[in-house]
Amino acid sequence: MSKAGPSSASPLAGRLQVSAVLIGGFACILAMGTSLAIGPASIDKTAVFKELIDRLPFIAIDSGLSPIHKSVIWEVRFPRVLLGALVGSTLAVSGASYQAVFRNPLADPYLLGAAAGAGLGATVAIVTGSGDGIGAFDMVPVLAFLGAMSAVVMTYLLGYSSGARRSPSALLLAGVAVAAFLTAIQTFIQQQNVDSIRQVYSWILGRLNTASWTEVQLLAPYALIATLVMFLSRRTLDVMRLGDTEASSVGLRPQVVRFLVIAAASLGTAASVSVSGLIAFVGIIVPHAVRLLAGTSNRIVLPLSVLYGAAFLAFVDLLGRSLVSPAEIPIGVITAFCGAPFFVVVLRTSRKALA
Repeated sequence: MSKAGPSSASPLAGRLQVSAVLIGGFACILAMGTSLAIGPASIDKTAVFKELIDRLPFIAIDSGLSPIHKSVIWEVRFPRVLLGALVGSTLAVSGASYQAVFRNPLADPYLLGAAAGAGLGATVAIVTGSGDGIGAFDMVPVLAFLGAMSAVVMTYLLGYSSGARRSPSALLLAGVAVAAFLTAIQTFIQQQNVDSIRQVYSWILGRLNTASWTEVQLLAPYALIATLVMFLSRRTLDVMRLGDTEASSVGLRPQVVRFLVIAAASLGTAASVSVSGLIAFVGIIVPHAVRLLAGTSNRIVLPLSVLYGAAFLAFVDLLGRSLVSPAEIPIGVITAFCGAPFFVVVLRTSRKALA
């Protein structure tokens, strides 16, 4: 009986994981393809499909699109779709990593104050007028990134001085304190510069409508490095689910692993929010959806979170552009609308599991 159990369960688990990969890949292609085909500019969808095929190696197809329409696809829509996919995948895998490190299903990429730090940095750039530049000369993403990373560093210093080496919960409480402090500073600055409040809130609510290849180039290196570090740590995180004592007994150094994973997740989160604003709940919704589909092992949860995160945010951005067209709903509003009830469900499930 002891041998039959794993052998019979393993093929089923493998099929579930393969199915989850196929579903995620299909959803990602469908979301990105639909986003490229739909927009304010009326472009024949079949022609868009031909234009995409024409860009594949060794394939030449005349799409029949005018130079203006081709420019709309490759200079307006494609960087926006690609940026949304990068942001979604990075926030999702960061959320999965936070939940694995802290062994807490409610952990979120913004937990250590990254969102508050980014919001403060962006607010400073906007109210001082240094955020009026274009592309690489725009200081909003630069100061948002610096603010997010500074907040995480402050959280670490405060957390470890308060006993985070003994309990990771001290780090979470330090993040709450740092976030509250930085949010208070941001609120004070906004009160002193009421003429900039609308622009600040536009950034805080999350947006991809200003996306260009510059933002993609800014985010891509950080997202790839952070995702690679988290991906390589996925097996170690499975061992750490048993506890620090058990992990140490097999030769792992839990504190070092925890630091590396949190640093990578925070780096990816900081880079993401710097170019897209604050987009909440992606790091909670996507990892939990993946666990429902493919199981709880981080070896599959982290890679699939990348895939499903990209598809999820591409779909959300498409909704934001389509529901009240030609106007747009901020992407952060839609993720919050979906994420708030999802958060309640996860909270209730977690309480039942602990009862």
